Amino acid sequence: MDYKLENLEKDYELELDRVVSEIGKSKSKTVLLQLPDGLKPWGPILVDYLEQKTDVKISIWLGDCFGACDLPNSDANLVIQFGHAKWE
Repeated sequence: MDYKLENLEKDYELELDRVVSEIGKSKSKTVLLQLPDGLKPWGPILVDYLEQKTDVKISIWLGDCFGACDLPNSDANLVIQFGHAKWE
């Protein structure tokens, strides 16, 4: 697998511009990404991109993620969850 952001964006609508905007609006200093297992291998690519765009420390939650109600216990100022389905 060729782990490049452009390859990831071909298969997933991650709305990274929106993520960057929300990080800026929140004025957070630390952000935690919560990814489903299928996206975890792409985590370092997402971290690099978001850190370059925001000047914020980004971490990845490596534990399980069973949906939007499954929030990790973290000291991060903001948690961003990526998933396979829209949450309304």
